[in-house]
Amino acid sequence: MLDRRHFLQGMAASAGAALTASLFPNQLLAASASSSGPKRIVFFMQNQGFDPLTCIPEGMKSSGSLAKARLPEPIEALEPFKERLHIINGLHGLHTSPSHSAFFGALGGYRGGDGVPPSAATIDYELSRVLPQTLLPHLCIGMDSMENMTSKPTIATLSASGAGQPIFMHSNPNHLYQMLYGGISTGDIRRQHEARSNVLNQIEQLAASKGQSLPVADQQRYGQFVGGFRDVNGLRDRLDTVADHLRKFAPAVDEHYTKPKFETDWHDALLDLGISALTSGITNTLTIGSGRGEIFGSWKGIGVEQQGHNLGHMKQPDNPIWIKIRQYNSRMLVRIMQALERVPEGNGSMMDQTLIVYTSNNADSQHTSGANWPVMLLGNCGGIFKTGCFTQLDGKRPINALFTTLLQAAGQNVDRFNMTEQLAKKFDSSNGPLKEVLT
Repeated sequence: MLDRRHFLQGMAASAGAALTASLFPNQLLAASASSSGPKRIVFFMQNQGFDPLTCIPEGMKSSGSLAKARLPEPIEALEPFKERLHIINGLHGLHTSPSHSAFFGALGGYRGGDGVPPSAATIDYELSRVLPQTLLPHLCIGMDSMENMTSKPTIATLSASGAGQPIFMHSNPNHLYQMLYGGISTGDIRRQHEARSNVLNQIEQLAASKGQSLPVADQQRYGQFVGGFRDVNGLRDRLDTVADHLRKFAPAVDEHYTKPKFETDWHDALLDLGISALTSGITNTLTIGSGRGEIFGSWKGIGVEQQGHNLGHMKQPDNPIWIKIRQYNSRMLVRIMQALERVPEGNGSMMDQTLIVYTSNNADSQHTSGANWPVMLLGNCGGIFKTGCFTQLDGKRPINALFTTLLQAAGQNVDRFNMTEQLAKKFDSSNGPLKEVLT
């Protein structure tokens, strides 16, 4: 497998017409479609919990087909895509101690908490390393209130590349658009992109020179800081080499970006950018944090006046507020699927080799022990995953087992993910993948 860092360094060093034509994007997509397994994956994490009654069809108490069932009102937008849906109930995350949120632990499968740094890489990052390589292997976007997205346009709460190595998510679509498409833009966006690029180049050079005078104990940490700027600057250069291709996928900048009436205007713009990053081939892994892994969040644009922590104290089943939020999420999932279906790949479409994982960073509710962690999967990745069904598990296998399954589907020979043998003896009744979700 091609090492991610060496791949990116090679792209930066060899950016030219010949390399671009041979590796990106259409030839790379066509080559990756020739083998089975996921080629890209989307994680959609809703905060405040995911009550199973908002997704399990009424009357279904045991595993079975969804063919004759009617999906509950909160996810009714998925009814036309029911044959691609797999609802899973009965996983647990007791060992993550989620309480208000498991934060990094939701995708890491380990103990998390407010202000607690990640103790290992999360599943989305690990998958980005083994899926077919792209210019930006992993993209994280976070949706919140306008106040929070404006005051904190980047935040790290859900994804990590290793112990103590959080990955920041983007919450200002104007900033993200500049990062992805500033090089192919005109007018103010192009001028802002060039100004930002000059500043970041200067910061990288200054930081690199200053770091040499630090004590040895601090040089490694500071080197990671410098490396972050180097990666951002290198990404900009690499994207410039495929400018003609990117023009076909860049969303149109409208008032949703520049004059949002509600925070959901920015949510929609962020989703468009995430979709464009997938369909253009810029990234293979997209993580969406609705509520950004915390206890806040706002959806005034769909008629929900309440926001933040209080939403988590409301029961979700039959609650008109949570029905609106979950329906909004379901429509987003549909938008992702439809966009991927429109792009040919191999003998089918991009959706045929894509898996979408929808769940919460907080198990089934805001105040929870993590005893039940519902999940919805969309897509079968070339026939690997069962679809059109509901699976009721016995509550004895952790979310780590699902993550192990995803890694095995991506070709990795692993029996556990982020779980020691000692921890597994207490929290996992078996090892290896979840056979119930595989064909």
